Amino acid sequence: MNKQDFRRICVVTSSRADYGLLKKLMKNIKTDKELILQTVVTGTHLSFEYGMTYREIENDGFKIDRKVKILSRDNSSRGLLKSMANCQLKFPSIFSELKPDLIIVLGDRFEIFAVTSVALIECLPIAHLHGGELTEGAIDEAFRHSITKMSHIHFVANDIYKKRVIQLGEQPSKVFNVGGLGVDSINSLMLIKRDQLENDLGFEFKNKNYLITFHSETLESDSTEKQFLELLKVLRPLKETGLIFTLPNSDTGSLIIIKLINKFVSNNLNAIVFKSLGQLHYLSCMSHMDGVIGNSSSGLLEAPSFKIPTINIGDRQKGRLQASSVINCRPERSCIEKAIKKLDSKRFLASLKKTVNPYGKGGASKKIISIIKNQKSNGILKKQFFDLN
Repeated sequence: MNKQDFRRICVVTSSRADYGLLKKLMKNIKTDKELILQTVVTGTHLSFEYGMTYREIENDGFKIDRKVKILSRDNSSRGLLKSMANCQLKFPSIFSELKPDLIIVLGDRFEIFAVTSVALIECLPIAHLHGGELTEGAIDEAFRHSITKMSHIHFVANDIYKKRVIQLGEQPSKVFNVGGLGVDSINSLMLIKRDQLENDLGFEFKNKNYLITFHSETLESDSTEKQFLELLKVLRPLKETGLIFTLPNSDTGSLIIIKLINKFVSNNLNAIVFKSLGQLHYLSCMSHMDGVIGNSSSGLLEAPSFKIPTINIGDRQKGRLQASSVINCRPERSCIEKAIKKLDSKRFLASLKKTVNPYGKGGASKKIISIIKNQKSNGILKKQFFDLN
């Protein structure tokens, strides 16, 4: 490779969720003799409230080049803005020190939006993963499309998403459908067997078990408490069902959800909560579940690969491609009860065998690295808007 090509690849991760998707790609970059991996962690990775998940990254054998604390303890809209400001103040010096040839970011979080804006102003090439997707019930929708416009290379998970990124004016020659990174994670892990998993978690599974993750609908954050209470009303009578909660993302309204989860778990012996399970335990847990409930993207991206049903509540994930295993419902008690009834029906359970994950069959990480190694940095910063005919 000549000196103008991409060699120092800086991966920025801000949460357990994006790290779970990035992990396989990071491993492949690390072991590639022509590339140098730089790892920068920020956001909830460095928050006690969310499990200090940077430790998982270190335990996976990655050297963390920089840890950048940005989160405000206030998770109101003003607190979120303060976190973004902290990010924009701190990251210029980080990039100046590391001198990366390419920044890799994933998704749609406010932290990643702030990081990407710094990279843009510092004239650093940016590769964006999982662009073109829709989440009409969250502010992440606007962040995602904004990150797309600031980025120079695009790796999407489906041809529909590829078309959408091009529709935003990006050059078709810079938009690549590589499939979903979550499928890579599932294919690369040796999942934990049920008995060992119960021992690791300190929780005995029941005959029926649900994995539950519920995030704030950030465009309706005032209704977060009401929506989540509707779900808890449905779960409370299920005394013979194992209920495994994971905590929400750091969004406006997330602390309300955390408080309600902790209270529910303390009063229900069939329920347990984890700040973060880590990727291996999370996906292993999912593989043994009878259903995934909430509004997390993992119910759409990963659960279909296990042919496990998902009850997708509300509008947070509205617009994302879905497998036939996904049941959509409004955040209302009667609608959630109806969805669980459908989930348990013999006809629906029989249909799960035909589930096809719309995010592909794997191999995204290798495709991304191959494409990056064939990209030239010369002239990449000056983008020409692509007009649709």
